[in-house]
Amino acid sequence: MDVEIVDFPKTKIAVIEHRGAPALENESVQKLIAWRIQNKLPPSDLHRNYGVHYNDPNQVTASEYRVDLCISVQHDVPDNSFGVINKNIPNLRCAKIRHHGSRDIIGAAHYLYEQWLPSSGEQTAEFPMFFHYVNVGPNIQEPDMITDVYLPILQAFLGKIDYQ
Repeated sequence: MDVEIVDFPKTKIAVIEHRGAPALENESVQKLIAWRIQNKLPPSDLHRNYGVHYNDPNQVTASEYRVDLCISVQHDVPDNSFGVINKNIPNLRCAKIRHHGSRDIIGAAHYLYEQWLPSSGEQTAEFPMFFHYVNVGPNIQEPDMITDVYLPILQAFLGKIDYQ
């Protein structure tokens, strides 16, 4: 798998916070889609789809599972009945890998954590792993799905520390 080190820019996002069973995640997705339609924000380079994954659903109980379902936006999100709130993905140095196919099991995420990270000499940053769902919509077939996986890593130190 081809891992690339990238600088991800600070990105303002509109968020539905999903907490609880992964099996119920689609209900949260539907709320975000309804909010998106009401606000006339079609999927595009201006309104990208992200998932900020605080933990692995295979490593935590259903009640502990957390993911922020997100759409990039240019303006603050006003109060709304859908529960969509404002957040940011900060400017981050990331290991990035592209996944093709089903979003049910994203093998690229496991590869980054389990194989690439231990042999890379890198360390994870404080922000969780996040996914950019490059193509979304009812007409995207599972084999055609593209997901970019971002693993935030610490900034490399370039130079010497001056203790004086």
